[in-house]
Amino acid sequence: MRILHTSDWHIGRSFHGNSTLDALEQVLDELVAQVREHSVDVVIVAGDVFDSSMPAADCYGVLTRALTGIRETSARVVVTSGNHDSAARLGFLAPLLEDGVHVLTDAAVVGTPITLSDEHGPVHFYGVPYLEPALVRRTWPEVTLRTQGQVVGHAMSLVNADRAERGGRSVAIAHCFAAGVEPTPQLEREVRQDLRQGSLDVVPLSDFKGPDYVALGHIHGRAELAPQIRYSGAPLHYSFGEAHKPRGSWLVDLDADGVSDIAWLDLPVPRRLTVLRGELEDLLENPALDAHIDDWICAVLTDRLPQREPMRRLRERFPYCATIDLQPERDGEAADTRTYRERVGRGVPDPQVIDDFLDHVRRGERASDDERQLLADVISEHRAQATA
Repeated sequence: MRILHTSDWHIGRSFHGNSTLDALEQVLDELVAQVREHSVDVVIVAGDVFDSSMPAADCYGVLTRALTGIRETSARVVVTSGNHDSAARLGFLAPLLEDGVHVLTDAAVVGTPITLSDEHGPVHFYGVPYLEPALVRRTWPEVTLRTQGQVVGHAMSLVNADRAERGGRSVAIAHCFAAGVEPTPQLEREVRQDLRQGSLDVVPLSDFKGPDYVALGHIHGRAELAPQIRYSGAPLHYSFGEAHKPRGSWLVDLDADGVSDIAWLDLPVPRRLTVLRGELEDLLENPALDAHIDDWICAVLTDRLPQREPMRRLRERFPYCATIDLQPERDGEAADTRTYRERVGRGVPDPQVIDDFLDHVRRGERASDDERQLLADVISEHRAQATA
């Protein structure tokens, strides 16, 4: 049996205010072509099909066309819900879907597989959708469930108990943050805000032992946590922090004894993501940057002082400039990384408060001698009026 492991489509997500629907549909068309070219039997979508619990109408069209294209190749589809999806909305039509499209969103049926067969016999697909601890306690009241780790651990115990009874080959599908992914600032933005980067909400890899293959979703970059436990990542780049990560899916072959081969299939990148760093005038005039005119651009401006209309001017040269990050470079002493509020505490003289404020808003440019004298005169006059 040949399986294509994908996840985190996030249909409907914007990219710095720009729609991604057309780009995603282009990529999903290529995914369908790969399903046909490689004679895939089963396509897995491991959660976060939509980016919102209430997707817009055109998002459903993108999903419908993708699923229809996959089914036209004769491949079957197994979908689970993620933290961005509404399990109820994604799953309410599941009983009415055509044979060959399976949507798994209900915690009550975790441990009950979708069983598909090939020439070697049955393969059991166990879906573990994203499960909120507060919502599944009523489903499993006999178990202490306060964290994602406890919830997924219990779900996998149900999966493994059923596996032991049924026998045969098996694939688990889960949407969670599993141990083994390096916690970086960008990764913290990829995971849901209520998934804290502490040990309480991390699922140990040991919980995923048992199935022949574990298809994970939730992390947007490709990751191999163990030979048979992997994240496929998202099919599009949804942030500049992901720009260096390839987009694609895992092609997994099962023979009579389990996994026989795993290969990576790249997906196209409709528009490259590029980070350009420098002073505004250099970014506007440097001819070497012509190669990036059609890229999505994050402009990191190092000017010491704020520049006039930087986004408008950048977009005149780079039409797809999506965001600006101000990182002024300072000469001499190291930059003070404290916030303005942290600098201004009780007992700080008024002239120092104002000087620190100017240093903060001017990105390292403090008051000049003339400005200090003017400020001293204004402060003195204000105090005189206050005490009169």
